[in-house]
Amino acid sequence: MTDVLRRGRASLAFSFFAQGAAFALLVTRIPAIQDRYGVSDALLPAFLAAVPVLAGVGSVTTEQLVKRIPPSLLLRWSQPVVLLALVGVGAGRGMAELGAALAVFGLAVGALDASMNMLGVSLQRTYGRSIMLSFHAVYSLGGIVGASLAWAGAHWHLALWVSYLPVVAVLLPVALVGSRWYVDGDGDSGAGDGAGEDGRAEGGGSGVVFKMLLPLCLVMSFAYIGDSTVSNWSAKYLQDVLGSSEQLATVPYNVYMVTTLLGRAIGDFGVRRFGAAAVVRVGALVAAGGFAVVAGAPGAWVGMLGFTFVGLGLCVLVPQTFAAAGRLFPGASDAAIARLNIFNYVGFLVGSPLVGALGDAWSYRGAMAVPMVLVLVTLVYARSFAAQPDRYGVGHERPRTADVGRGSNGL
Repeated sequence: MTDVLRRGRASLAFSFFAQGAAFALLVTRIPAIQDRYGVSDALLPAFLAAVPVLAGVGSVTTEQLVKRIPPSLLLRWSQPVVLLALVGVGAGRGMAELGAALAVFGLAVGALDASMNMLGVSLQRTYGRSIMLSFHAVYSLGGIVGASLAWAGAHWHLALWVSYLPVVAVLLPVALVGSRWYVDGDGDSGAGDGAGEDGRAEGGGSGVVFKMLLPLCLVMSFAYIGDSTVSNWSAKYLQDVLGSSEQLATVPYNVYMVTTLLGRAIGDFGVRRFGAAAVVRVGALVAAGGFAVVAGAPGAWVGMLGFTFVGLGLCVLVPQTFAAAGRLFPGASDAAIARLNIFNYVGFLVGSPLVGALGDAWSYRGAMAVPMVLVLVTLVYARSFAAQPDRYGVGHERPRTADVGRGSNGL
């Protein structure tokens, strides 16, 4: 069983890596995509908003599908679709092809994100200790690699499909081969709405009560509002508000991604030692402090320091929110994660326009206070992260059964 779990963990980690790389290759080449297809500035937001909206639809659909088929099967086939859709984005000849490729990408990425985190939560339960942050650390690593490859493609003025095709040609077969070792949980995909007197789902946690899930949904949205603020506005903020050069303005997001990777790489040890609720509280305080530094920064270098703290703080919130949903609904974790995943896209959709509108109407310094306050609200909901015993490790292990590739044997 140890070898089975080790292979399952490694194969799932590679899926997180591939997804991080694919998403970074898409979002960091948006200007090139706009130029290739002649998408106007007025039309571009509609194309960009369609992806998270359709991803939400894909996540909702996944909740229904996992009642009939295992998450491993969904992950196995949604990941190749995402990668091929990425090539389609780069190889299309007109806006119709671009729209179709982005629609497929969005629907598939919703199923991919949901199923990856379902398997991660169930594998963590089987391990009996916190490992969820390590998967998201690998996702951050994939994002760094993808962004670096995108930079190289832009630097050498490569066509989009030339940049995308070699990456997909490497990632796709490895992901398919690795999918043979995905480890499914013990079938906890119930999605009922009934609850017992103590607020837990009846039947040992066999259903998802949205009232109980709502605090985690809010934390997920707040975390992604903060994340989208950094990804969409850090460069403009440094250049226009703090007076940095154009080259220096590209640095904060890269620093943010690196600190996200570092924080997630060590985060599981903090959860095992201090518990998930304590790690979430510290993360929220560090992220809010980072936004405060950014808002009050006298110059570019202090602003970059603030974005560094934001990365170190925010990086723990999303993985621990998925893990908390699994603990809160042990008999329905798949359904809970699928619903929770929708608020990933809600935060992404709300964050960038909100900060931009406030920045234009008021000031960008003032706009940075919005994600700061929202992240601080996470402290109110920190108790939700300790609804179940969360100090996985010695004396706190809870052995569970696991199936290897259930429903997905063979290539």
